[in-house]
Amino acid sequence: MADATDDWRTDGWTADLRQRLDELIDGYRSSLHDALDGLSEEEARMRLVPSRTTLLGLVKHVTYVEGVWFDQAVTGRSTAEIGIATTPARSFGLTGNDTIASIQAAHRRRCERSRQTMAALALEDAVDGRGHRMVWAVQLQVLRELAQHAGHADILREQIVHRRGH
Repeated sequence: MADATDDWRTDGWTADLRQRLDELIDGYRSSLHDALDGLSEEEARMRLVPSRTTLLGLVKHVTYVEGVWFDQAVTGRSTAEIGIATTPARSFGLTGNDTIASIQAAHRRRCERSRQTMAALALEDAVDGRGHRMVWAVQLQVLRELAQHAGHADILREQIVHRRGH
């Protein structure tokens, strides 16, 4: 008979930790991607906080986050090789060519590359592209950032939709 301390191993949330981490990351990815759905280009670019943060820029930034942690941290490739901004601050910047469709497409492509890269690694593996880290630590870093930014996106979207009524 299993000891009560072993119950966590059979719990649906923790029985397969890797699967659960992937599910949580994918949930936040979807939330961020979909935060732009139904908005006009102008709404997606609205600055509603003192920083340069916009909802469109936020989705562009999380695309950068995916590149940093699920590419650079694993492979050691430079930001230029990956095709992402050189700094977090620059990753929010929008060009005249950035649209909801283009940012969402870039986000989907980057997330798919991230899934492929990470599928080849076990949680216990170590990566050295941005300093020595365990794969589980990289996944937790991305999960933390995506959760934080999904909250930001929810608030920005709520403000945008609220403005429509006025």
